[in-house]
Amino acid sequence: MSNLKIASVQFENASGDKAFNLAAIERLSAQTAHQGCQVVAFHECSVTGYTFASHLTHAQLLALAEPIPSGPSTSALLQISRTHNIAILAGLFELDSDSEPDSPPKIYNTYICVHPTLGLLTKYRKLHPFISPHLSPGHSYVVFDLYGWKCGILICYDNNIVENVRATTLLGAEILFAPHVTMCTPSTRPGAGFVDPRLWEGRERDPTSLRAEFEGLKGRGWLMKWLPARAYDNGIYVVFSNPVGMDGEQLKNGYSMVLDPFGDVVAECRKLGEDMAVAVCTREKLMMAGGWRYRKARRPELYREVIGAENEAVLKVAWRGEK
Repeated sequence: MSNLKIASVQFENASGDKAFNLAAIERLSAQTAHQGCQVVAFHECSVTGYTFASHLTHAQLLALAEPIPSGPSTSALLQISRTHNIAILAGLFELDSDSEPDSPPKIYNTYICVHPTLGLLTKYRKLHPFISPHLSPGHSYVVFDLYGWKCGILICYDNNIVENVRATTLLGAEILFAPHVTMCTPSTRPGAGFVDPRLWEGRERDPTSLRAEFEGLKGRGWLMKWLPARAYDNGIYVVFSNPVGMDGEQLKNGYSMVLDPFGDVVAECRKLGEDMAVAVCTREKLMMAGGWRYRKARRPELYREVIGAENEAVLKVAWRGEK
């Protein structure tokens, strides 16, 4: 299949309410399928909610997590996929069913892809989780076939480490699914910070003030500093998904979008609420993009040891008060 029609969706999830979130995923999957999409992508932890997990105890997070594929949420996503004949990508907290005997079970921030006829195609575990000390990091990249296209997955912070995107591309990915819960949080970078939830509550009365916050350096302005570069430098499509509205105690600004291998935004959510960005991926752009030529011009003998050198891993999360 030469072309692939993809929707990247945004919605306001409910913390810990899987039934509510799965109902939203079904409603939006039906809408995107009606538009002829073959694939629909939702944000990080779209089934469970995300930010509230920073306050959960280990026991509470264990109760929220599910095994994959035997858990009820995976079963629900498979049923939605079959009903609407559309591949679905969504995220949840995974309970590792393969933990060592007599060892506490591991919990992962996981993103899965289900297919209407092939079932569970893949699952990916976030490499750099930080929302909770009870989460374990993943240890592998994922590249899988979806309607004849090679696809990869990197969750949120994973995309900020440029080596992860390059490695996934070198493994063959033509499309990168990049589910996030991001923007509108404090940071050491200029212009960062929370957005006042009262602006969300008053969005119908005063959308202008909310858009100014969402589109500035707290939100989209920051995203546009780096996200297009991931697509451009690697010559791949990037499907960015992000929630809109309140996620736990934090307000998120959405702007789910699809970027092409030139780094151009070809479809983007701009509503202050549920929305979908629909784009058609074409193979011609993969070969025309500069990123394809850059990969072919690499000289790995120059930097193989440099790129692979050990370093002290440091992950600071400014909005949690860490210095």
